[in-house]
Amino acid sequence: MNDESETRRARIFVGLKVNSDIADQLAALVGELRGTRARLVSASDIHVTLVPPWQETSLDQAIGSLRKVAGPFTPFSLKFLRLRYGPQPRRPNLLWVDCAATDEITALRNSLMRAFGQEGNRPFRPHVTLARIRDGERSFARRHPIDRDLDLVQMVKTIELFQSPPPGATGYQVLASVELRGRAGAAEMPPGYDYSRLISNSSQE
Repeated sequence: MNDESETRRARIFVGLKVNSDIADQLAALVGELRGTRARLVSASDIHVTLVPPWQETSLDQAIGSLRKVAGPFTPFSLKFLRLRYGPQPRRPNLLWVDCAATDEITALRNSLMRAFGQEGNRPFRPHVTLARIRDGERSFARRHPIDRDLDLVQMVKTIELFQSPPPGATGYQVLASVELRGRAGAAEMPPGYDYSRLISNSSQE
């Protein structure tokens, strides 16, 4: 890869932007951790990741692929269920909110993962990260117990392509926000659909 291509590489991922009013509520729930060794996520950066980060050289192609996948999907409810430490409560490195793994969000995530050529070896656990716990802080959760059920819901009408900040910087940039405009019952591409066509077709648009 030549130098020009390297300079155009970006670390991106696909996710759902949490509405500002709910993001503010979630951020307030962990405000007591300010001043501790936990790194809190700012309300403006709170999101649900659907496709984990990868290095991309063609943002136009990635955005085109996102539009292709989003086409058949309809808006759906995103339910925030429980605030707790994870993934392993006895040795957590995150404070997160579990979200309901509904058929709608699972189907959308599966289609996106296939379209962008990624494989998910672990069960999909939709969640929102609110804080990251530094390595070695095994007793952090005991000293700062946080575990509560939530009853928050937002309608998901768009999916977003995010760019991660460069080293030393903070804040995610939304590169594209694509509406879900599909018809009810058309949430999945047909069985056997060739998802590689999404990438090749979008590059020609």
